[in-house]
Amino acid sequence: MTKRPTTARAITATPAPQVGAGDRLQLMATFVRIVEAGSLSAAAARMQSTQPTVSRRLQALEQSLGVRLLQRSTHAMRLTVDGERCFERAKELLASWAAFEADLRGAQEEPEGLLRVRVPHAFGQEKFVEPLARFLRECPRVSVEWLLQDGVRDFIAEGVDCAIQVGAPTDPSVVAIKLSEVPRIAVAAPSVLASATVPQAPGDLAALPWLSLRTYYRNEIALTHRVTGQNERIALRPVMSTDNLFALRSAALLGLGVCVGSAWMLADDIAQGRLVHVAPDWHAAPLPVYIAYPHARFYPSRLLRFVALMRDAVAPAIQG
Repeated sequence: MTKRPTTARAITATPAPQVGAGDRLQLMATFVRIVEAGSLSAAAARMQSTQPTVSRRLQALEQSLGVRLLQRSTHAMRLTVDGERCFERAKELLASWAAFEADLRGAQEEPEGLLRVRVPHAFGQEKFVEPLARFLRECPRVSVEWLLQDGVRDFIAEGVDCAIQVGAPTDPSVVAIKLSEVPRIAVAAPSVLASATVPQAPGDLAALPWLSLRTYYRNEIALTHRVTGQNERIALRPVMSTDNLFALRSAALLGLGVCVGSAWMLADDIAQGRLVHVAPDWHAAPLPVYIAYPHARFYPSRLLRFVALMRDAVAPAIQG
């Protein structure tokens, strides 16, 4: 007589439900909202939905992926290890999908109206003005407020359509698309160097006077070897610190000390001999550059076209 499988074994063998690609995006968006809100009920309120609906979507995503994403109790909720991985990837995928939609929709409508853009001082005064001019030539019915500021705290309060910023946005309510990375190198005026020999290793720089860009480094700086990946930290007692890249460069040109700054800004000074690239086989960690804008169901074509153009223009501008 053949044994029938037990109920437990039959349940274990039940395949996960099939979920379409469009449904997966919705489920991932719900999962991201749950984590950002801190609870299912808070996520439901933000999404103008109900807690049972949000709970069903979470369960559907977990069943589709075959992993547990959240551990929940009466008083707390926390991500599992798989949940942490899923959360980061889900945010990337949702941002990529938003950018994809922006590319398609932006090509179908004639942009018009006012676009308010926040840009870091260094980029906004130099490198990004050329792609801005290209955008305005391609979209003659659009006008732009080009607002120089090194950070945007509240898009809605400041009435900003989008912001280009150095460093990943921490506001969970915005779409953030990585545009590129800013290479950073160490430089000094020839007068700072004790001899005609260019310092080759981080240790050779420790005894020299230093300048710090307090936004990114203050009392120490880490340099990484380009080939081996070896990492060394230099303790600093800067003679001057600033939060402005132009001021840092000016102080370096006047011979006040060694500094680490954006390679694109320092390239001409190095080529003209005004600055020396010290420890040339070493570099500081590059800084990511993002464009961010608030989540919305629909975006004006002027914003979508601007985002698409900047995605193509930024990397060559700061790396090439």
